[in-house]
Amino acid sequence: MRRGWWLVRWLGTGMAILSLLTHSWGQDTEDWQYEECKLSRPGPPATIVTIDEESPNGTVLVGNMQINGRPQDPGRTISLLLLDNYDYWVILDPTRQRLYLNSTGRVLDRDPPNSITTIVVQIQCTNELVGTIILHEVRIVVRDKNDNTPRFQQPRYYVAVNELTPVGTTIFTGFAGNNGATDIDDGPNGHIEYSILYNPNDPASNGTVSVANTLSGHITLAERLNYEERTRYLVLVQANDRAPYPPNRRTATTTLTVDVLDGDDLGPMFLPCVLVNNTRDCNPITYHVAIPEFTEPSKLNPLNVTPSIRAVDMDRNIQPPSDRPGIHYFILVGHPNTYPEYFSLNRTTAELHVLQPISRDVYQRFTLIIKAEQDNGHPLPAYADLIIEILDENNQAPYFQFATYQGYVSESSPVGTTISASANLTAPLGVIALDNDIEELDPGETPTKDPMVKITLNDYTTIFGLTPTGLIRYLRLLKPVDREKQMTYTFTMVSSDGVQQSIPVTVNILVLDANDNTPTFPEVSYSVEVFTDMQQGETVLQLTAADADEGLNGLVTYEILAGAQGDFIINNRTGRITVAPGVTLTVGRSYALTVKASDNAPETQRRSSITTVYIEVLPPNNQSPPRFPLFTYSLEVSEAMRIGAILLNLQATDRENDPITYRIVSGDSQKVFNLSETIGLLLLDQPLDRETTDKYRLIVTASDGNPGGTSTTTVNIVVTDVNDNDPKFNITTPTNFTVQEEQADLFIGEVTATDPDAGPNGQVRYRIVNHPDLFTISENGSIYTRVPLDRELRSQYSLVVEASDGAVDPRRTSLTLSIQVTDIDDNSPMFSQQTYVVNVPENSPVGTVVLKLSAVDSDLISNVTYRIKTESAQQLFSLNPITGELAVLQTLDFENLAAMGMGAFYTFQVEAVDQGGVMPPGQATVTVRITDMNDFSPIFVQDLYKGLVAPNAEKGTVITTVLAEDQDPPGTPASFVRYRVDLDRSPYSGSIFDVEEVSGRVITKVNLNEEPSVTFKLFVIAFDDGEPVKTNSTLVEITVLQPSRIPIFTQEEYKFSPVSELAPFGKRVGTILAAAVNQTIFYSIVAGNELGHFQVNNRTGVISTAKPLDYENVTSYVLRVQADSMVVVMSNLRAPSKTNTAKVFIEVLDENDHPPVFTRKLYIGGVTEDTKIFSSVLKIVATDKDTGNYSAMAYRLIIPPTPEGQDSFVIETYTGIIKSAMMFRNMRRSYFKFEVIATDDYGIGLSSSAEVVVSVVNALDMQVVVSTVPPTLVEEKKEELIRILERHVQDQIPGAKVIVEAIGPRRHGDGFELEDYSKTDLMVYAIDPLTNRAISRQELFKFLDGNVLDINKEFQPHLGEGGRILEIRSPDIVASVKKAAQAVGYTEGALLALAIIIILCCIPAILIVMVTYKQFKERQAECAKTARIQMALPPGGKAPPAAAPSANLYEELGDNSMRRGYGRQLRFNVGETPCIFFFWLLDLKRVE
Repeated sequence: MRRGWWLVRWLGTGMAILSLLTHSWGQDTEDWQYEECKLSRPGPPATIVTIDEESPNGTVLVGNMQINGRPQDPGRTISLLLLDNYDYWVILDPTRQRLYLNSTGRVLDRDPPNSITTIVVQIQCTNELVGTIILHEVRIVVRDKNDNTPRFQQPRYYVAVNELTPVGTTIFTGFAGNNGATDIDDGPNGHIEYSILYNPNDPASNGTVSVANTLSGHITLAERLNYEERTRYLVLVQANDRAPYPPNRRTATTTLTVDVLDGDDLGPMFLPCVLVNNTRDCNPITYHVAIPEFTEPSKLNPLNVTPSIRAVDMDRNIQPPSDRPGIHYFILVGHPNTYPEYFSLNRTTAELHVLQPISRDVYQRFTLIIKAEQDNGHPLPAYADLIIEILDENNQAPYFQFATYQGYVSESSPVGTTISASANLTAPLGVIALDNDIEELDPGETPTKDPMVKITLNDYTTIFGLTPTGLIRYLRLLKPVDREKQMTYTFTMVSSDGVQQSIPVTVNILVLDANDNTPTFPEVSYSVEVFTDMQQGETVLQLTAADADEGLNGLVTYEILAGAQGDFIINNRTGRITVAPGVTLTVGRSYALTVKASDNAPETQRRSSITTVYIEVLPPNNQSPPRFPLFTYSLEVSEAMRIGAILLNLQATDRENDPITYRIVSGDSQKVFNLSETIGLLLLDQPLDRETTDKYRLIVTASDGNPGGTSTTTVNIVVTDVNDNDPKFNITTPTNFTVQEEQADLFIGEVTATDPDAGPNGQVRYRIVNHPDLFTISENGSIYTRVPLDRELRSQYSLVVEASDGAVDPRRTSLTLSIQVTDIDDNSPMFSQQTYVVNVPENSPVGTVVLKLSAVDSDLISNVTYRIKTESAQQLFSLNPITGELAVLQTLDFENLAAMGMGAFYTFQVEAVDQGGVMPPGQATVTVRITDMNDFSPIFVQDLYKGLVAPNAEKGTVITTVLAEDQDPPGTPASFVRYRVDLDRSPYSGSIFDVEEVSGRVITKVNLNEEPSVTFKLFVIAFDDGEPVKTNSTLVEITVLQPSRIPIFTQEEYKFSPVSELAPFGKRVGTILAAAVNQTIFYSIVAGNELGHFQVNNRTGVISTAKPLDYENVTSYVLRVQADSMVVVMSNLRAPSKTNTAKVFIEVLDENDHPPVFTRKLYIGGVTEDTKIFSSVLKIVATDKDTGNYSAMAYRLIIPPTPEGQDSFVIETYTGIIKSAMMFRNMRRSYFKFEVIATDDYGIGLSSSAEVVVSVVNALDMQVVVSTVPPTLVEEKKEELIRILERHVQDQIPGAKVIVEAIGPRRHGDGFELEDYSKTDLMVYAIDPLTNRAISRQELFKFLDGNVLDINKEFQPHLGEGGRILEIRSPDIVASVKKAAQAVGYTEGALLALAIIIILCCIPAILIVMVTYKQFKERQAECAKTARIQMALPPGGKAPPAAAPSANLYEELGDNSMRRGYGRQLRFNVGETPCIFFFWLLDLKRVE
């Protein structure tokens, strides 16, 4: 092996020497060396190629440069070098003469902001034989690719269109200019055209409008609009580019919201409007009013029409409101035709007035047709009927104070008892009937007069009576009532004054239970025979006492008062008598038991009865009749029991075992039951109906056929109920009720429903179905208001009441009630506006009405009057309490008020009071503005103005300026002065001269061509905007100057050399020059120098700087200079003309006066332990306010080298992209901190610095954010999503930086081997700026997962509908390691032992490797250093020129991988041979 090594070494040396000798010989003997470095191909010297933008890294740009010569050893004749490779877009492979695209970590983008359209580089070819150099230009043209989607500049667009707009009108031009969609692609790829798409959310929109011009995107109206049918359209507009191949075209959409504005296309309509079916037409409305005969109009006007006459324009949303038409009202026709003598209708307010008293004997009714029309002449009026009833003097019907009455009476009450208003029987029930003919009451007012009406009852007149007279009447009991027979009484009452009759009201009287029934036994006494062999607890007799009362009054208990002698006991609840425990009965004894049955009423009211039970004791062997086990049997049988069912076994026992015959002797007249004669089984023979017969008492005998051998028992059968009947409302229950508003828990009325079923099946419950929030109903059917009602919101309710029984599956019945809400005074009057503003001319006469107020009280009965609340305003204004007209009380002078500091307006409060009402008054604010009436005329400051003008002055030349002042208060229209020419007095002068309306500058109206020395007289009028307009005039004399008096500039335009923005004050910019005959010239700057940056010497014309310049604010100036004769200037006159004015163009030269500014002070990045060399880490960006090269950055790093002398990171000089320069294996939790320097002017200008921190991480520091959208969308929205995640992490760790490690398809499955491209794994980690290390994976999970709901909300706009985070999990490798660790079954002790053995075995090997590797690295570093020095020197050992660019970025960084495969350059210079052989042999070893 050793011999082979030396053989290879000497063989390589020999081949190198031989190659050098051959090359030297060829150089001395050949003449073709001058053709080297020339192109071998014909054609132009420049090489021009094209490439698509976004081409991948490494794309071949030029396959072969076709340059003569051999660029590689041995036999090298030429050397190739890449020049002008700005931004390092091109890589040269000199061996193959091939150019590659270098887009590592970036994209070749032709579109803005990069805008790389052409790349030009130079290939420098050095002829190694003769030393000549030839430059070959390579021009790379970047072709556009349709890679950008059109983008609308606004998120949405809006246009409002009046519904009256004609079809075909262009309604939207908002896409014009750059306001529509733009596409940064080039050519057709960047041209936009527009179209309308079908909008599924608004299908009618695409037919309503159309695109008139697809290129401009102008939208026209395609269909007529109708505001009343639809007010908004959502038009989906598509913008697409015009790529040549249609499938490649890209599109974008936006929504154009078209709001339809209301137009005046409909007439008025009367209110209230009740629509006809589903149309927009109103049912004909009829207004009603009733007035008493012979009543003075002053007591009635304005008439109270029901409902109030009111009409509105059906176009209710015309904008602005000032364009909405008013409504005028008229009486069109009427019957009888004498109606105009009696009635009038206010044209604007629709108030109806009666003009004179009317006799009902002459007129009983007027029927009028009223018309409403708009005040703008719209041809669609509205009509309504108005019926006026003339009432007789007694025209008011009586009425009850309440719509329903609820009363209570005890069944024990004696005749004459007054019915009570409450269940505790403490207050009497008073009935009040009123008549407005006798006394008119306001809501809540207490009546004082007895109307003496007659009140009658429609039913139960024999049981109840009403006191005949008095303001308050009382119901009295005429006949005793029995609750057990009838529980409630419902009837109606009406009142009559002999002419009119009231509306019936309902009275409901509930009978309360009294303990008026005594428990009663069916028999007075009972006889029972018992035998000595009876056992303790055996039944002797079953007693039952009945009580018809309710509750505790009907609950019966039993007790033995005497006679039992301790041998018998009774159950106090059931009444069953049994043999007492431990008792032995003796033959021949007899007992007489006294048994008492009592109810459970209070002690003082308790009732009871007694019975006697006679008991005789017989011997057991006595000849006895059959014995039933019980003397009384009780059972319950469902009425739904089937026929033939066995109900009871009545088998008796006979001591002698004689055969027994059974019979039913009474209680079953309908033969409902069947008793078997031999075995005593009681069967059901016919259907049961509890509602017909609810109980049976059968007397059954058992006989053994012997005399005295018959015994008897009683069978009590109770038929139990099944739910086979619906509840039924009482047919006499009223369905119309009234209730007063604004009071909760108010009794409205009562409904009653019954159910013939028993028990829960017959227990009726009530429920409010449709308004449970407003009304409540009690268990007995009494209806109350739950909350206060408001009649003004709703005056009538249709209330559905449901009655249901108490079964598990209840049966239901419903009843609809009509509830009218009666009015009370609960509303304050409300003004039509909360704020009134009115303008009043000053000096208005006393009594001038300036405003009419209007207030409405929502209550039915109201009398609104008006008053001024603010006392100070009562001195200046008066308010009519009836009409609401506001008038002035004294003359108001605008100037005096302003001088007194009182201001030009008054603000005060007014009130609307409901006379007789209890509610507070309504309030509004009135602001009265006193408008100036123009007391003063404008006055010119000069009586005569003079001006000079050149004979050839251009149109618009300023001659002089007139000024007039007005003494009216500043800021008022009367003080605003404007100007115009008096054409009547200056007919010719006014045709060639004019005055600017606002500024007063007198200017030429045309291009002049007048004779010198002519003087024109121009009369100018000054006028104000006051009321009335006042004027004044002055004279302007304009003299045409002699041409000899007008200087002439040598140039019309002056362009001087650019002046530096750092030029000092007084820096000369240039000189202007004008000439005149025998005149001293005065120079001035008349325009363009508003900021005062320049000055001109009046005598010499030298223009110089007067203030500091700033190129970043203003880049150029255009000054207008003027030269005048000194004589003219001394006369305070000027005469601008074409010849004595000129333009001066001054360009500002940019200087490097702004250092670069980094976007951040600290940049934070991260690399993983397996990051490859030259991988992009992060991008540094610095900006500069300067322009050109002064804003072009060059970046460099100040970074300490690693212990091995190796740079850890490098930066691309012109892009600012930091790349890794080493491997970071086993360096987790470490970080690199260094400085980046940005220098403008490509590295030779001003500099700034920023800090960079790069932390080393691995998968243990990361979390995977799993989302429901594909990776392409996450990649597109990466920056926005990371900002959201970063914000939530920074809430816990300020300044933290979130970094994306990878974006890919979702990985799932046991080993994460499955990929789902519909979802995304976004792997991220975060750096803590305080520690410069990665935040732990657990903390990062807590920060993100704990806020996943908030993050999802912020992700939604970027991920689209349905886009969200599914989970946040650990990376695949972490999960796999955990799983593997769980799968390993070793114990901790075994693992520890194994680790110790491995360490002990490896320590010697590790030491040997470390020593050897250190020696190897020292030698390698020394050789590499020598090789770099030699490679940096040109042939001959001289240093390269300072401006020579490096051959390749990767060679500068020592990246051998870029030259791998191309061989090594072998040089036999003395001192470097060992190193060259070292590299060469290292390559050979790699090959081996």
